[in-house]
Amino acid sequence: MGRDSSRIAARASDAPLEPETLYDRHGVLVVRVGDIVVKAHQPDRDYGEPFLARIKVAASLPDLLIGPLGPPSDVDGRTVTLSVYGEPVDPHKELPWADAGRLLAALHSTPVPADAPSWGRPTRVATQVARLGEGPAEDEVRRAFATLPAWVRGEGPGKGRPERAERLIHGDWHLGQMVRARDGRWRLIDIEDLGRGDPAWDLARPAALYLSGVLHPDDWGRFLDAYVEAGGAAVPDGGDPWATLDLPARSLAIQIAATCVISAREGERPLDGPEQAMVDACGRIAAAGDAA
Repeated sequence: MGRDSSRIAARASDAPLEPETLYDRHGVLVVRVGDIVVKAHQPDRDYGEPFLARIKVAASLPDLLIGPLGPPSDVDGRTVTLSVYGEPVDPHKELPWADAGRLLAALHSTPVPADAPSWGRPTRVATQVARLGEGPAEDEVRRAFATLPAWVRGEGPGKGRPERAERLIHGDWHLGQMVRARDGRWRLIDIEDLGRGDPAWDLARPAALYLSGVLHPDDWGRFLDAYVEAGGAAVPDGGDPWATLDLPARSLAIQIAATCVISAREGERPLDGPEQAMVDACGRIAAAGDAA
């Protein structure tokens, strides 16, 4: 899709500047044209009324979110949005884990707008596991997946799902979803999953990486401590954070492992160290078992 970036960006932004490709993977194309970011979204997602509602919610919270500047457009059959550019996290510098914790806590403390759509339930873990081929690593991931509750696996209507107060959540959070705005403060981007839901799932990815040994305990500590000190609602006040984080963390560990295995197989290469660590975590999850 990279060869189409200049044409899509130029048509969408109507700018004479040469576009700079920021991201071109998994059916998503993101290019920068001056101070504007042009995003061609995944073609297999729904960009109807719920997405328009998410754009409206993001626009109402400019201190926390950078959302599209308006409704999406159709450019050569692709759903395209424009937003203001923000400086992404630099992986070569100290990562802003404490800032991330505070930013998520602020989002989760924001009153949920009446028109905010529901985040629903995690679906990507089942989607990624369904894409797995055959092999020992794939089998390890599937065994771990089988330990998850049916509602997470997409095999039930939600029976056994914990009843927790819904908050405004990002829905797909990781450090790549943070940018530094012109005022020097961090904002959240990529609002496709923004909505009402259980805030524990916004902490699931770093929790999964920590449990798998990929995220250093010091980084996890900075993130979680900052989140708790800022009044984050995903963990019990003064209680065990894993009481709410365990299931989301296990689910994301399985999802990440499946993604790693698929990427390695498609690239005809062995798993690297962190990827193997995620598969090994699946082995521990499968061994521990759970009431699926």
